[in-house]
Amino acid sequence: MSEEPSIFTKIVNREIPADIVAETDDLIAFRDIHPQAPVHLLVVPKTQQYHNVVELAARNPALMASMVALASQLADRYCGGEFRLVFNTGEAAGQTVFHVHAHVLGGGLDEGSLG
Repeated sequence: MSEEPSIFTKIVNREIPADIVAETDDLIAFRDIHPQAPVHLLVVPKTQQYHNVVELAARNPALMASMVALASQLADRYCGGEFRLVFNTGEAAGQTVFHVHAHVLGGGLDEGSLG
């Protein structure tokens, strides 16, 4: 693919600063710059080959499982293990970066939000 690097790839490559909270060989996690909850972290594969969670689940379920496991670990650390895990798929659903990523949201969420 001859796509431009996504903003997340630029974070992985340390071209753009981020408040990184965890990193593995395959994943990076950092604070969202526009938080929608008291705890709002992003879990992102270091590869941008998957545009959304549907592609990821179909083509690399092991990486998806790793994302969920890291999200759970982060939720344990930052919000007592209780969290929402959100994947936006498609522009109409709110996806703005087409590099698959999970939103880990916790810490006193409004019950009506993200319903």
